[in-house]
Amino acid sequence: MKLSHRAQTVEPFHALVFGQRAAALEAHGHRIIKLSIGEPDFGAPPAVRDAMREVMDGRPLPYTHALGLPALRGAIADFYRDRHDVEVDPARIIVTSGASTALLLVVAATTDPGDEVILADPSYPCNREMVASFGGRVVAVPADADTQFQLSADLVKSAWTEHTRAVMMASPSNPTGTSIPFDELTAICDLARGRDAWRIVDEIYLDLADPAPDGTPPRSALSIDPDAIVINSFSKYFGMTGWRLGWAVLPEALAEAVERLGMHYFLCASAPAQHAALAAFTPESLAICEERRTELAARRALVLEGLEHIGLPVPAPPNGAFYVYFDVAGTGLGAWEFCDRALDEAHVAFTPGKDFGEHSGDTHVRLSYAASRAELQEGLERLGAFVTSLR
Repeated sequence: MKLSHRAQTVEPFHALVFGQRAAALEAHGHRIIKLSIGEPDFGAPPAVRDAMREVMDGRPLPYTHALGLPALRGAIADFYRDRHDVEVDPARIIVTSGASTALLLVVAATTDPGDEVILADPSYPCNREMVASFGGRVVAVPADADTQFQLSADLVKSAWTEHTRAVMMASPSNPTGTSIPFDELTAICDLARGRDAWRIVDEIYLDLADPAPDGTPPRSALSIDPDAIVINSFSKYFGMTGWRLGWAVLPEALAEAVERLGMHYFLCASAPAQHAALAAFTPESLAICEERRTELAARRALVLEGLEHIGLPVPAPPNGAFYVYFDVAGTGLGAWEFCDRALDEAHVAFTPGKDFGEHSGDTHVRLSYAASRAELQEGLERLGAFVTSLR
């Protein structure tokens, strides 16, 4: 028997590999500070947890519509209207088993063998693997601190070929926590739309980005490109990682095709999770999520100050999500060895840049500040001692 070429060539997700190694060290009695996984320590808002307990009262929980509960799709549409001043028809929203499923369905619906998809290097590794799984060719464009490790319109133009079918962006980004300046995002979308290519925008961390100077929330790509494909999730802003619930906003031309694919691939997202998620949009839950966003900003400041004190540069300071992408070249170690030794010697888990691309993969490391302030402070102290030992 033989494994598929896809199964043989897929790269591991190294953040999870280091997480598994950290768990093994913990099993041997070591206290590990885990700054490798992007998982908020808050959990779901209380009203969501209460709603889940209520819905699990023994009532029948049949399959939902393949696109998701109508009430939940309506609540998501209301969220875009109230928070982002964007009108979205609920018929264009599909609720999925996590944002990864939303992206998988979108890639399945838009990518044929040989199609090229432009994205930034660094970027989230699963996105590249999904494109490759459907025979697409990933065009990973090296991006550096000059563009916040993000695509720019000029970079997209330079990478464009006759085979380009989509541009995939994340704002804010994993691993850098940086956003594409909105004027630049507009220019990229205009360019791709003018060349009849899909615009796929990962906004999973959008509501964890800093507000504008006037206090208004960060803007969705839908506000300037109503036919963009937008991916979002309950995992990050709402703290519902293990609930595996996400969504996509689709152009009308794509909704029916994605629905058909969803019926065959996944049938529907978890019914109880969908019912409980309705409580995420109550005023009380949204107020709690905003408090948590403010707390994450305070944690970010703590981490940036700590890394500066240690002497580890952050070439592009983040403005959202809960990641810092710092440069370890000055330590004399590559990113993989740095993370390997930091885990073994300091018992602090990070993620090497190799997960996110080749351009800065050997010189940069991702730190997740989704952990508590106490954990972050202890982790920084251990990191400082470790870096001092290298010198």
